[in-house]
Formats: sequence, structure tokens, C-alpha cells
Amino acid sequence: MNVSAHSRVNRVPDPTPSFWVIKVLTTGMGEALSDFLVTRFDPAPAVLVTAALFAAVLAVQLAATRYVPWLYWTAVSMVGVFGTMIADVTHVAFGVPYLVSAPVFLLALVLVFVLWRRTERTLDVHAVTSRRRQYWYWAAVVATFAMGTAAGDLLASTFHLGYFAAGLVFVALMALVVVLRMTAVLGPIAAFWTAYVLTRPVGASFADWIAVPHVRGGLDAGTGLVSALLVLTIAIAVAWTAQHHRATQLNEVNSR
Repeated sequence: MNVSAHSRVNRVPDPTPSFWVIKVLTTGMGEALSDFLVTRFDPAPAVLVTAALFAAVLAVQLAATRYVPWLYWTAVSMVGVFGTMIADVTHVAFGVPYLVSAPVFLLALVLVFVLWRRTERTLDVHAVTSRRRQYWYWAAVVATFAMGTAAGDLLASTFHLGYFAAGLVFVALMALVVVLRMTAVLGPIAAFWTAYVLTRPVGASFADWIAVPHVRGGLDAGTGLVSALLVLTIAIAVAWTAQHHRATQLNEVNSR
């Protein structure tokens, strides 16, 4: 493959139905595992170790010249854990209210989109074909996780809706995005990134609802159990995705 053809290979997945399922699973896992780590271990080392692992995985992902399912979803999962920690540390360690942090993270996300659009002329996830576009893509992903975490906790805690009700609100908003996209009110790029942001509080809210004690309005399954079950489910889903991806590539090669 020549350089020009190689550079046109997309380095992130298309937003298929399986993509959205795994994405929601990673958001719930990130929330549960983050809470498990910072409550079972000293929070400072836990955050630092997670940050180091996140940086290492992301560096490998950024160096990739094509979409590799296991690598990509490992990176997303690490963003889920680390992005949750960023939002929680901002609130717990620095005392920043969710009513402040959510808009700040939203502003950071908007800034990423503005700069990305200005430098690359597109925010299309089908066109992440260079390392620089990967940088912008992952900057947006990290911002969506931090902002989505703060938004979910804002509704559940600050506005006292509880985790289950907050999750239903975000599910309704995602359904609205689908309707707006189907009626062409929203374009494909705006619809994708709006839905991408909303998947974070959807997964996190329901994971919290299942994991947290009854006194906090949850089912008291525990963050450790929820984390383990979601990691296993994600692994199975990614294995299926990887097999499907290999089969698709093989069919494309055979059809040439």
C-alpha cells in the first residue's frame, strides 16, 4: 500500500449499532471501576497509576495507522475510568460544584471542536485518517467523558433526581437526538457528537444506580461486581466486533 492510500485509512470505528452498545458499556464500566479504585485504595496513587496507564494506552492508539478493535476499545475504556476520575477529583478534592464543572467541561469540549474544525475543516469521524486528526478526536473524547460525568452527577446529586431518574432523562435526550437526525434537523456530525456526549451520563447513571447502596437510591450490587461484569461484557462484545471486522476486511480483499 502506498503512502497516500495508507493515510486515507480511517483510524477509528464507524458509528454502527455495536459501536453504541460498547460505548455505553464502557461509560458504565468507567464510572464503576473509577469509584471502586478510589474507595478501595489511596485515591492519589490510584489516580496517578490510572493516568499512567491511560497515557500509555493512548500513546499506542495514537501511533496506530488503522482501526484495531481491541486497541481502540481499551483506549476508550481507559478514558472512561480516567475521565471519571478527572470530574470526581475536580468535585471532591477541589470542591468545585457540578453546577460549575459541567459548564466548564462543556466549554472545553466546544473549544476542542472549534479548534479541530478550524485546523482540519471537518469533525467527521469517518475522516480520522491522520495522527493529527487522532489527537483532536481523542481530545474531544476525553472532554466528553469529563463533561458527561459532571452532567450526570449534576442531575443525580445536585438536582436530587437520583441515578435511575437521571439515566432516564439522558436516555430521553438520546432518543430526541435520533428523532432530530431522522428528520434531518440535525446533521450527521452534530448528531454523532451530541449522542456521544449523552452516552456518558446514560451508562454512568445506570451503573451507579445498580452499584450504590440503598441509602443513595441504588440496588447495592457494589462497584466491584458491576465493574467485573461490565469488563467481561465489553470483552465479549469487542471480541465479536474484532471477528466481524476481520471478516469484513477479508471480504474486501477477496472482492478486489
